[in-house]
Amino acid sequence: HAWHGHVDITGLLLMARAAVNIEIGVSTPTVADLKKHLALATDQWQANFCVVPLAHPRYWRDHRRPRAEQFTRSDLVLDSNAWCRLVVGKLSPWIRLDSADEALRKQSEAAFKQEVAWAAHLNVPAVMLPPVGSGAVNYAHCVNQALLSAPHIQFWVRVPITHPPQSTAEAAGGDEDGSSGTGAWASWNRLRCLCEHAPNLGVSLELGADLPDDEAELERWLGEPLRAVVTPAVAYLTNKRGYPTLSRRHQAALARLLQHKPRLLVSGRADAHSEGLGAHVQYLRYLVSQRLAPSQQERYEAPYYDFLQAPLQPLQDNLESQTYETFEKDPVKYERYERAVYLYLCQRHQPGGEPAVVMVVGAGRGPLVAATLRASAASGRRVRAFAVEKNPNAVVTLRGRCATEAGWDAVTVVPGDMREWEAPVLADLLVSELLGSWGDNELSPECLDGAQRYLKPGGASIPTDYTSYVAPLSSSRLWNEVKHFKDLAHFETQYVVKVHNAYPMCAPQPCFVFTHPSDARTVAEIGAIDNSRVAQLSFDVPLGGELHGFIGYFHSTLWDDGSEAVHISTEPSTESVGMFSWFPLFIPLRTPVLVPEGGRVEAAFWRNASRHRVWYEWALTEPQPSPIHNPNGRSYHIGL
Repeated sequence: HAWHGHVDITGLLLMARAAVNIEIGVSTPTVADLKKHLALATDQWQANFCVVPLAHPRYWRDHRRPRAEQFTRSDLVLDSNAWCRLVVGKLSPWIRLDSADEALRKQSEAAFKQEVAWAAHLNVPAVMLPPVGSGAVNYAHCVNQALLSAPHIQFWVRVPITHPPQSTAEAAGGDEDGSSGTGAWASWNRLRCLCEHAPNLGVSLELGADLPDDEAELERWLGEPLRAVVTPAVAYLTNKRGYPTLSRRHQAALARLLQHKPRLLVSGRADAHSEGLGAHVQYLRYLVSQRLAPSQQERYEAPYYDFLQAPLQPLQDNLESQTYETFEKDPVKYERYERAVYLYLCQRHQPGGEPAVVMVVGAGRGPLVAATLRASAASGRRVRAFAVEKNPNAVVTLRGRCATEAGWDAVTVVPGDMREWEAPVLADLLVSELLGSWGDNELSPECLDGAQRYLKPGGASIPTDYTSYVAPLSSSRLWNEVKHFKDLAHFETQYVVKVHNAYPMCAPQPCFVFTHPSDARTVAEIGAIDNSRVAQLSFDVPLGGELHGFIGYFHSTLWDDGSEAVHISTEPSTESVGMFSWFPLFIPLRTPVLVPEGGRVEAAFWRNASRHRVWYEWALTEPQPSPIHNPNGRSYHIGL
């Protein structure tokens, strides 16, 4: 085990802060004196917050015969800052919202509403809800009312997962339900669907003493709104020095879940250890501190996690200097391009021969031009380079580099659209970086078709091909981000996003393929090229889940000389590690669809092109048909 004994708490705190700020709380069955309990938990145990019963757990209320005494403590026990910063409320355990006993059900409903109203009055940040039973429709009804009446409160549904399944007799639904991973997820999914995927409804995942055998069960929860991870004190082992520790499986599961920075929670009796729950809190802080520090790439990507961005309109918009600068910092992309140009020059041209005419189309501020010049020097082959760029601001930078940088005297800057330029000579090689997050979705096919008019017969292109890939995706977070706009158009738009809080339901499959150059050379031949595509794909989904849309990637071959191939890729199985110029594409569905265990997802994707624009359409056909999204590009298109 990673934990070897008692560690000084000050040192643990310093290590934790150096790693990542994860809040850790404690939950005990009862709290006699709230003020003393908070002082114990925050000062001695070093917890960040406490889960506190909103009413005495054994305080039975009959709505028909109100009791004279108060059902809970006064709000004056703490100031408002402490209530909203240090306390998470917890409902009474006796509440049975779906009980067959009508009297108990009505009493439970009244108590539920009373405690939620009290939580709203206290302005606590969250309320912990009990586990949900398999048939808990009235539970969902009451929770949905609370979500609407108190939108400023987060409601955490306690979801225990363990193996073998155990009875959850405390479920507020009143029905016992298996707490295996599959049964627990199905109950949660039923609840959140009945509550319309409310953004303030989340999961408090409880890791039991024995975790499910199937590791994919935990993976599925990575696509859910994970608010907290609960580790009961009874799930801990004891090391040689008498301190609590988790099994290696629990440590691995916790490390995986910590990627989404949920709050951690220890639940159990205050006397679970001679040092109270503080020993468990210290151990969790130790585990958090042992996580590897984020890499430079992770630090760069973190602000973009699950942040929706519309794809670029490359022919309509000119990039800003800051955007160019960000892309130029990619440590992988330009090294791969340089290697591809080097291999091309070595294969197709001789040292001391005529210079190879290389046209960099869409040159930006010149990183591909610089890569070409480096490849020329390394290969001993001369080049005559043309930098074609439509952005007049980037042209200023290109001309500045020609005037000041060594080797750039071999570069001719061409201001204008690559599709309209009349080249003075024909090119041996076209080099471009026109790819989008889904390969062809930033008009690379259309741009290169127009540019290949000035390519010699037998000339080459870097890249030589690119393929878009797509996979079914479960992500409540991303779907709710789209839902937040409250209109159809945003559900018919594709988004560039660094997908984080998500669960890809199976491996991606190839969708659209483009190769360059084609045989077309004349204006008439190029005009006849058809860049429309259709793909009908079928995915086998081993572990069921809620399908919220699709995730798109690409794989591109820059050059293949027969002995060495150079690729750039965002597709997971061939991903170019360290490359951050492209994030995946999120393709949403208007309505989430439940995919059963071992089910199949079938979908169709269309790439449509006209003289003035390109747009995508998509539809689900199995397990149930969806409307065709974005027909005729009514909500989103890319202008030519």
